Amino acid sequence: MPHTSLHTLAPTLTEPRGHGLHLRSWDAGSDADAQTWLRGILDPDFQRWNTPLKLWSDLAGARESLRARAREAREGRSASFRITDGDSGTTLGHLGVNEISLPLKLARVGYWVLPEARGRGVATRALLLASRWAFTELGLHRLELGHADGHTASCRIAERCGYAYEGTLRGAMFEAGRHDGFRDAHLHARLATDPEPPAPDVR
Repeated sequence: MPHTSLHTLAPTLTEPRGHGLHLRSWDAGSDADAQTWLRGILDPDFQRWNTPLKLWSDLAGARESLRARAREAREGRSASFRITDGDSGTTLGHLGVNEISLPLKLARVGYWVLPEARGRGVATRALLLASRWAFTELGLHRLELGHADGHTASCRIAERCGYAYEGTLRGAMFEAGRHDGFRDAHLHARLATDPEPPAPDVR
């Protein structure tokens, strides 16, 4: 039976390149992509700060999650990027442009980086690249970034990428691993009219 690719990025949209990275489509039909997705979601650091709506923990769940993202991409509601090294193609993490509203020219961004790729500015470089893409390719005006209160690393990434801190949202996120408890979140945002931060040092 021939392999059928279910990409999580609409085929009419480009895959951003720059800052030593290539933001590629996730392929929901790829075992390797599903395994990488699962490893990222099960990473303890990810689970400390993020609580997906579905708390799956196996390969079947990972495939289901990627298929859902592929459907959202086809419907123009999100774009899910596999962050890869621009030279080797090695997968480094994920960046999503989510909850896209073209009428409001608004979307929310989120990201995670695999443990072995941390400490190299991957999230910063990927967010800068995806932000430019969202403003130019999608014509958006505002990008929002939310993270759990206390997640100082994510705060620093947001600020380096020009996402200004706009306040604390009370009880805006699930507690880690729970859907029956809530915690505060920081809201950051960047506008298309804001100055673009300088390009990062690519090592």
